[in-house]
Amino acid sequence: MKLMRCPLNGWRGVAEFMYGGVVEDIPDPDACDDRAWSDYLFIRENRRGPVAEWWCHLPSAFWFVALRSTATGEVLETLTWAQWRQRCEQGEGPSAPVAPAPVAPRGGVHG
Repeated sequence: MKLMRCPLNGWRGVAEFMYGGVVEDIPDPDACDDRAWSDYLFIRENRRGPVAEWWCHLPSAFWFVALRSTATGEVLETLTWAQWRQRCEQGEGPSAPVAPAPVAPRGGVHG
């Protein structure tokens, strides 16, 4: 069985998790033009290497950030939103976006 570590609940089977997309800055919809907004909604970079992604532990509805290699599929590290934000503020995250917690898809962020 494949396992993933939830920062709140520890090691769990991967069937308990849902992918929520890449962690990225959200442009201000009132300040950006239509092209910038549509690029945010529909264009994905799909880069090779470590990427910060939203993941949710479904039984607890806990959203967290996983650093995952798109080249190998390996989850390199999992962090709470607070840990990720702190790392980004220190300039240590890959292309470190620092965005407010409501960026998390469907369900919010804890931690």
